[in-house]
Amino acid sequence: MVTDEQVRNLMKLIKREKTLSIAAAKAGMDEKTARKYRKLQKLPSQCAADHTWRTRNDPFKDDWPWVKQMLQTNPGLEAKTLFEALQRDYPGKYSDGQLRTLQRRIKIWRATKGPGKEVFFPQVYHPGVWSESDFTNMNDLGVTITGCRFDHLIYHFVLPYSNWETGTVCFSESYESLSVGLQNAFWHLGGVTKYHRTDQLSAAVNKVGHPQEFTQRYQGLERHYGFKGCKTQPSHPNENGDVEQRHFRLKRAMEQALMLRGSRDFANRAEYDIFLEKIFEQLNAGRQERLREELKLLRQLSSRRLEDCRKLQLKVGPSSTIHILHNTYSVHSRLIGQKVDVRIYAGHIEVWYAQRKVEQMPRLRGESKYAIDYRHIIDRLIRKPGAFENYRYKDALFPTSHFRIAYDSLISRHSAKDANKEYLKILYLAARENEARVNDALRALIAHGACITADAVEDILHCDQMIPAVTDVDVDQVNIADYDQLLQPEEVMV
Repeated sequence: MVTDEQVRNLMKLIKREKTLSIAAAKAGMDEKTARKYRKLQKLPSQCAADHTWRTRNDPFKDDWPWVKQMLQTNPGLEAKTLFEALQRDYPGKYSDGQLRTLQRRIKIWRATKGPGKEVFFPQVYHPGVWSESDFTNMNDLGVTITGCRFDHLIYHFVLPYSNWETGTVCFSESYESLSVGLQNAFWHLGGVTKYHRTDQLSAAVNKVGHPQEFTQRYQGLERHYGFKGCKTQPSHPNENGDVEQRHFRLKRAMEQALMLRGSRDFANRAEYDIFLEKIFEQLNAGRQERLREELKLLRQLSSRRLEDCRKLQLKVGPSSTIHILHNTYSVHSRLIGQKVDVRIYAGHIEVWYAQRKVEQMPRLRGESKYAIDYRHIIDRLIRKPGAFENYRYKDALFPTSHFRIAYDSLISRHSAKDANKEYLKILYLAARENEARVNDALRALIAHGACITADAVEDILHCDQMIPAVTDVDVDQVNIADYDQLLQPEEVMV
């Protein structure tokens, strides 16, 4: 077979040699072949015909119309699914080895006659115009605070032009979390972008069919700061691609920093917040030049922040509780029947009455949960001890494990009626005196196996004797070499 290099060499030799036969011989081809390429003035590769014909019979010729119809109706169908359907409908007609043939056939059809695929259009951003935000779950990092798992989210804010970013710890994708995170970002940045884009957050975006695109509270943020809200299409997170990509890079940076730190446990929430702030400072260190371009064009901040809370007015029920966002919270029994103002923040809830804040409690996460403070109801409950036995929120009236142990001990020695009365007296002492001291007194009584009564607890509270501190248990470090002896073969006794 003549190669392109031989023909190129032939064309050069024709100009130098006297006859075509000499040139052909030196080029390593027949004179007739040389005459053909001299006439064509083309290389062999240029003369080759395109291979458009089949080299073997199509085994799916009879059933291809059905396959094509199924692909047109349901483009997401996989070749393997269709192949298995053919095998079921026509037993013995198709062998497993023909799956690859059908896959190639479908691949070619999709590329030449199938529906078009989604196109990702690269965007050009200008300084000071766009910002994006979204919530990202950080539970996979395994962060703990004083040994307890710290499940949380981060409200993540990004400027697509400079990639400058910041974030706020939160616990749900609520409007309050959105408001706190967005305002923190604007005030940290020192200005406001023209447009702000989120995904389909229920805290900001109304459901499909609603006459207004955004919720009233989110529109309030828009008016207060003067930005224009935008949202992505449903199931199109790529439209918020900058912040989605920053989620991945933020988590990777935090994972590396935690490994370098040598521990994922923090002494308190403030220490973790400082750690997170340093991560953002490191990430933003190389973006200062572009950030300066953005800062010149940002819109001016408002003179004050907008309140980060939702306000409700609720009536305290006869059980001394109020129901907030599908959760139950207790308030003091003196407020039963009164209307109170409730301010719902991202991390806590405040109860106001007569322009005074009377209660503040952590906000519960999820639904159908309850937060009952025994101090709110113990003065009433001690007068009705019979209500304690089947009280719906009975589990909430054991502040610590020692209170629970004390109650179980009373139940084992007395009737339920007498045990409930005695335990409520102990609980009343904790509310009236000091919960920590009552807990220490119970711990001392339990440790000595003494009889637990309200009088015994009160005697310990009023005596000058110091209660021993909790005993620290030290476990010596195991010497791994000791285990090696177990692997040694036993000596054979003769």
